[in-house]
Amino acid sequence: MSTLALTLVLVAALCHAVWNLAAKRVTSGGYAFVWCYDVGSVVLWAPLALITLARADVGFSPAVVLAPLVSGLIHVAYQLTLQTGYARADLGVVYPVARGVGPVLSMAIAILVLGERPGWVAAVGALVVIGGIVVVATGRTVAGRHGIRAGVLWGTATGAAIAAYTLWDSYSVTTLGLPPVSYFVTTCLWQVLLMTPTLLRRHREDVVPVVRTHWREVLLVAALSPLAYVLVLEAMRTAPVSLVAPARESSIVVGSLLAWWVFKEPDPLRRMLGAAIVLGGIVLIAV
Repeated sequence: MSTLALTLVLVAALCHAVWNLAAKRVTSGGYAFVWCYDVGSVVLWAPLALITLARADVGFSPAVVLAPLVSGLIHVAYQLTLQTGYARADLGVVYPVARGVGPVLSMAIAILVLGERPGWVAAVGALVVIGGIVVVATGRTVAGRHGIRAGVLWGTATGAAIAAYTLWDSYSVTTLGLPPVSYFVTTCLWQVLLMTPTLLRRHREDVVPVVRTHWREVLLVAALSPLAYVLVLEAMRTAPVSLVAPARESSIVVGSLLAWWVFKEPDPLRRMLGAAIVLGGIVLIAV
């Protein structure tokens, strides 16, 4: 992996940890919150997306519309699963489990389906990541043992969604050659369109309270979530997904620190140890 690609991934990891902290602060109205920050992402990033799309001279093709649609479907599942996990369990459990499961699955599929061959060191790294997740999952939480089970369950489901969109989006920006910024903004637009019918039927009354109470969190996620992922997509254009996917998970350590510092979640030493083990496994995968 080049120095530029690694720098992009590390900056993305920092942005990712910060926006997840903001998402964890929203304890109710999760569906409306996700819809609001997706709308915010489209509004904030649309001008830059139009500029990059015009300069890329991609031209219109079914892939320009359909590839982001597939990504949008996966991202809706990812966002709602993540927000549900944060509502039911500690960030210090959900976040490292999700970010650990995601790259391991991404690597496995990249090997089995895409034919990438990271080597035996990467396989050891995957086992180390699993070990780190076990360390995190055997600690204490605010909600007790039920919180641990919920955190592992929702974290694992979130990690599966992460693996799915990572592989699909890598294919979209590398094989299909779609510009990352316009691709991601189009994905966000599809997410808004896909979520709006259910929002109008079941969650419309949550929109105003969410905006009034959590407008800072909405803006923070709307700005940093696309920035983090666009940086990752840019890195994927020059580095293999089996390296980019795990390297971005350095955010686990930052996220675990923030969970202890901001939310006063219990077992900080165990969680930091588990996060460090996960990060060590990720480094082995990347190497």
